Amino acid sequence: MDHLQLVDFRSYTAVDVALGAGVVVFVGANGQGKTNLVEAVEYLSTLGSHRVASDVPLVRAGAERAIARARVQAGLEDERQLQLEVEISRGKANRARLNRSPVRRTREIVGVLRTVVFSPEDLAVVKGDPSERRRFLDDLVVSRWPRMAGVRADYDRVLRQRNTLLKSLSGRSRGGSPGADAAATLDVWDSHLARHGAELVEARLLTLADLVPHLAKAYADIAPTNSDASAEYVTAVELAPDADREALAVALTDAMTARRGDEVARGVSLVGPHRDDVLLSLGVLPARGYASHGESWSLALALRLGSLALLRSDGVEPVLVLDDVFAELDATRRQRLASMVSGAEQVLVTAAVGGDVPDVLDGRRFRVANGEVTPDA
Repeated sequence: MDHLQLVDFRSYTAVDVALGAGVVVFVGANGQGKTNLVEAVEYLSTLGSHRVASDVPLVRAGAERAIARARVQAGLEDERQLQLEVEISRGKANRARLNRSPVRRTREIVGVLRTVVFSPEDLAVVKGDPSERRRFLDDLVVSRWPRMAGVRADYDRVLRQRNTLLKSLSGRSRGGSPGADAAATLDVWDSHLARHGAELVEARLLTLADLVPHLAKAYADIAPTNSDASAEYVTAVELAPDADREALAVALTDAMTARRGDEVARGVSLVGPHRDDVLLSLGVLPARGYASHGESWSLALALRLGSLALLRSDGVEPVLVLDDVFAELDATRRQRLASMVSGAEQVLVTAAVGGDVPDVLDGRRFRVANGEVTPDA
């Protein structure tokens, strides 16, 4: 990525920053907008942000819409320049363009720019609820196979509609069993949920299996002690070893059938990938609840570095974003992290204090203050 332009995005009325390969560091006090820059890069890559769940805060206060635009290289072996643009509107559907031509659905631009973003919020992947780990894994799945953004969206849509049906049935059926017509309708939604869910679970299982060796190596390189990190997929559905997508769909359908009475009684879907988790462990103990603060930080970092290594092994060279992370690490971990990422094709770093960024990540620096981004002399 060699250029970033923003209009009415977050704190910026307008900004135009020339980037390029190698290391780019944005230095500025808290609240000056340095994270807004890399958040825009992430949004152009994933149509999401690690900071907020909705798009509304991305539009500058008082503005009706925000625009994020970037020029990227098509691939390592493809020097064509592509222009990505997303228009985020209040109360309206967002729009996207590729090389100035509108795309039918915004998610069609997902995958043109790949990113791996590490931020202080990543501590929640280790210490937070299962939803944080599911999102981490699903984002990595989409980074590997961009078409999975559509599968993920289809699954979420079916889940919402199925939950609406279950809620309408809740309390109406004696003994928790719906009538024949309602049961037939529920069977249809079960089939849709199982089909999309099986494809999502299959991609999760493949990605987690591929990630674990990279995770283990990254953690061992970062952490001075207790350096045996692992991850395991956790689901209440009985899965046979090496189950294919068809077998996964059957297993999900069987599990929904077995839990139908409970689902109708509670008015919510109790089976599916939206209920699964990833068990992160250090040694023989689960990280959540047992890892120290430093160990949790190291594991969160290893998950992102493992993701970077996995994507590179797939032949993808993502932009690595390190958003305000060096201030959270001790001197040893700072140096180890910097050494591990210094060879990445492009690294975007934000820091409140320039001295927190190790010298090995020497590159172009920008000063961010008062809504302006200027080269640091």
